[in-house]
Amino acid sequence: MPSGNARGTAAAGAEAPDLGPLAARLGHRFARPPLLERAVTHPSAAPRRGAGSHGYERLEFLGDRVLGLVVTDLLLARFPDESEGALGRRLADLVRRETVAEVAGQLDLGRFLRLAKGEQAAGERDNPAILADACEAVFGALYLDGGLEAARAVIEPHWAPLIEAASQPPQDPKTALQEWAQGRGLALPDYREVARAGPAHGPTFTVEVSVVGQAPARGEGRSKRLAEQAAARRLLERLREGT
Repeated sequence: MPSGNARGTAAAGAEAPDLGPLAARLGHRFARPPLLERAVTHPSAAPRRGAGSHGYERLEFLGDRVLGLVVTDLLLARFPDESEGALGRRLADLVRRETVAEVAGQLDLGRFLRLAKGEQAAGERDNPAILADACEAVFGALYLDGGLEAARAVIEPHWAPLIEAASQPPQDPKTALQEWAQGRGLALPDYREVARAGPAHGPTFTVEVSVVGQAPARGEGRSKRLAEQAAARRLLERLREGT
């Protein structure tokens, strides 16, 4: 007999792949399997009523904090003498959407996603933003099912090598872009919010940054500050590619 979540997902036109291989990849036996089901259910495929009606959104909200806590703990242990500012720059770089999407790819999370037919047809199974959101939702599910150590057991093997690979804390992209502009006698970069989407408890901001003589770049984040950093990072990457 399928669970209520499975029935609602099927009604939305989504596939329901076997999640056993995903649980095996995570190395965790779920006492409450519906948590993992919800973590891989895109809002478009969620049942319209009941505990799973938000799809993975609420678990993503939780998992984002769980990821931040675990990575912060790893950073404090690895760099006991670094300042709060340096640790903050490391953390922002390690938990940004692109990094989380890469880990989702390592887990092959895309093939387990439950999407409505429209999203499947649009190729959303490979959408980095969706992969990152679902990955964080999985961390939230692990936390609720097995506590912080269950989530840490999955997060640490993926993030510890990234921490070790960065001998120096990254420069804040907004600061780097500002220095680039000032070094060329240009006005300071201009940031403006162009969109806000998602639930009220966890909106996603889109910010556009402009520098005189350059095409604008956009970035997304769960706060305006993170979205500004993402936009600055993308513009910097473009500028460096052009040099």
